Amino acid sequence: MEIRPILAHDNSTIAKIIRDSLMEFGAAKPGTVYFDATTDHLFELFQQPKAAYFVVNNDGVVVGGGGIFPTDGLPSDTCELVKMYLHPTARGYGFGKKLIEQCVLTAKENGFNNIYLETMPELKQALNVYEKLGFNYLSEPLGNTGHFGCGLWMLKEL
Repeated sequence: MEIRPILAHDNSTIAKIIRDSLMEFGAAKPGTVYFDATTDHLFELFQQPKAAYFVVNNDGVVVGGGGIFPTDGLPSDTCELVKMYLHPTARGYGFGKKLIEQCVLTAKENGFNNIYLETMPELKQALNVYEKLGFNYLSEPLGNTGHFGCGLWMLKEL
């Protein structure tokens, strides 16, 4: 298993994993990344300063990804954990935990003090991982993500 920065040729694979995952959990609804046009162009999106997106490569196959992004409206010391999804065959092996740990490390290196995320109750497995890794629930959203379909918000101090 290798975690590496996204490459341009990973775009379609990651977009499919994201959309298939949301369909699988009944969460492919308006106001989520399912309908976000940037989901098809993650390599390009993450060329911004202080942004980073990583993919999990397992035996030469990209099986998931996740990243950090300096989302509009967040405090300057806070980034967002975004587009964190794994293919069903890659779940349960600790890949998600390692991916989040890479994102936390990169956030610290980029000068952030907090990581924020938005998610949905349908993604129960992910919620458990976030909780174990020190993310705490918030009572309202932060920033201007545009993802009004996400009804749970969490924050981790670094």
